[in-house]
Amino acid sequence: MSYLWETLIHQPLYNGLVFLINIIPGGNVAVAIIILTLVVKLAIFPLTKKSIRTQVLMRKLEPELVLIKNKVKNKEDQARQTMELYKKHNVNPFSSCLIAIIQVFIAIGLYNVLSAGIVLEQDSLYSFVVFPEIINSLFLGIIDTHTPSYLLAFFAAISQYFLAALLPAPQKKEGKEAPTFQEDLARNMHMQMKYVLPFVILVIAVTFPAAISLYWVVSNLFSIGQEIVIRKGLEKYDMKNPQVVS
Repeated sequence: MSYLWETLIHQPLYNGLVFLINIIPGGNVAVAIIILTLVVKLAIFPLTKKSIRTQVLMRKLEPELVLIKNKVKNKEDQARQTMELYKKHNVNPFSSCLIAIIQVFIAIGLYNVLSAGIVLEQDSLYSFVVFPEIINSLFLGIIDTHTPSYLLAFFAAISQYFLAALLPAPQKKEGKEAPTFQEDLARNMHMQMKYVLPFVILVIAVTFPAAISLYWVVSNLFSIGQEIVIRKGLEKYDMKNPQVVS
């Protein structure tokens, strides 16, 4: 397992960062981190787009899913009609789980590469990548990416809050019907993503090198932009004519 992690995650990210530092004038680490983060986000963009599409359409399908649940009492028929509805709109509710796992592995990989600082790992370097002779660790000429930065930590937490705020809150049931365990769990998760996670990121960011905070800021800003663009495009999705996808 450690071999797969080293080969598929750590080495490509580490070599990518070292390669960028080599080709960037002055060997600026901060610029290399920004470029590497954007490259990774663009590489997984198709997966992210599919995940966001699934989330949006699952929310749009909720009224029809509730109708099936109330109208069809037989569990097998209920499951069959539900899967037919998913197939009609080309939605796989389980795909987002795999996509989320992939994104988590990449995020952890970047975190591991950046948290240790830019140190020579000869065994991790590809034959065509050499360790840079010049390394400039300053961001904007004032923030050392090798040491914690309260300013970047603050922006990392704030950007995480705005990203979580874009995610739609679970819909509340109409009437006096008590929420199910899954609905309570979904609401609690949403509240924690919006209010608790930014604070956790702030605490972590002020204790680790500013490179981690810079990665979070760039990643969150990119994610905010793609959330807005993809969700806006899906506003025109025709539920009655699912073949037309914006």
